[in-house]
Amino acid sequence: MNTTTIGDRMRCVREFRDLTQEELAEQAAVSVDTIRKLEQNRRLTARISTLRAIARALDVQLERLLGQPTVVTRDLSDNSGLIALRDAIQDVGSLPGLPAADDLEDPPDGTAWIVAVDEAARAYWAGEYAELSRTLPLLLRDGRAAARETPTEHVWRQLALAYQLAASFATQAGHPDWAFAAVEKQLDAARKASDPLMEGMGVSTLSWVLLRQGRWEQARAVAERKADSLEPSIRRATPGQYAVYGNLLVAAATPAARGGDRDGALELLNLAESAATRSGPISVYGSAFSVADVRTQQVNIALAGQDSDPDEALRLSARVDVEAITRPVHAAYYRVDVSQARYRTGDSEGALRTLLEVEAEQPEWIRLQTLAAATIREMLDAERRKNAPLRSLAARLGVDPTL
Repeated sequence: MNTTTIGDRMRCVREFRDLTQEELAEQAAVSVDTIRKLEQNRRLTARISTLRAIARALDVQLERLLGQPTVVTRDLSDNSGLIALRDAIQDVGSLPGLPAADDLEDPPDGTAWIVAVDEAARAYWAGEYAELSRTLPLLLRDGRAAARETPTEHVWRQLALAYQLAASFATQAGHPDWAFAAVEKQLDAARKASDPLMEGMGVSTLSWVLLRQGRWEQARAVAERKADSLEPSIRRATPGQYAVYGNLLVAAATPAARGGDRDGALELLNLAESAATRSGPISVYGSAFSVADVRTQQVNIALAGQDSDPDEALRLSARVDVEAITRPVHAAYYRVDVSQARYRTGDSEGALRTLLEVEAEQPEWIRLQTLAAATIREMLDAERRKNAPLRSLAARLGVDPTL
């Protein structure tokens, strides 16, 4: 079993960057004592906001410090599924200057393919990742063939949705570089579909990918600019326009909070909640939007940054109607946030109980969640006596219980 600690990985990257402990502490805006204790393994973890700041200062993804797997483990799907997804996104045959292949596949039945993409979107939000890893590469291949044979706006729009799913899934699996390439193709397909709202959803996905790459300022900027360009007219706007606009505001709020602009993030979410009130609960472009969805992000924002407030997060959680969240994965995200808030307010039992409930409902999804792993690491570090359920959960999620 690999027993490399967060401090070991942090020291390795810091020395590679040729930074002293004092320089790293200054750039991350954390105390040098925290840096020293982590590197000396006198502390085996830290708050997620502290680790995010250190990762940003080191110019690495948070997963690099946490030692999170960057591929889906074999009990979710075999690795060939992810390799096939990479090859489907980074399609060599589509590069300019290369001769066309002689064995291009026949185009699929258009109607069946469109239905299959909608089913893939449902599987993504249901957390059915093993199935998705098997089918998504084929959907991308068939979609390109359909677009060559029948390049209608409807086919291009559906291909854009398929690439959106590929970008989202690749990001979940720890491959934001693949995701960036998928978003490029999503935006290209949306342009060919002459669909500015699908382009808006593409930018929302791009913002999330940039966030996972640690590019907070860019993540916020692209989402805000696109939201401004799509701001709906109160008199003539459709529910779909309000939903895409609101999704972009939510996408901008998270990196704003990560960057320390809590007030700006809350203002963006207030605008998003107003948009959700006007749109009503709606499913659009493979996603969903509602007041409940926005309020879950208010809880997330309260936990973000160096001035995070878990008490405020729990207060805000009382406003969230969990039953109104139509996407199971989104509900799971929210409950992991609540678990983190409970742990940080002293309710370790409540935090563990929530994580176990989420695992029971989303066993494939939770294995890829950095925040869930970070919360478990904190709980392991603080336990005064061995907690069998906690250590068992840690083992199932790949968090070393011996740390």
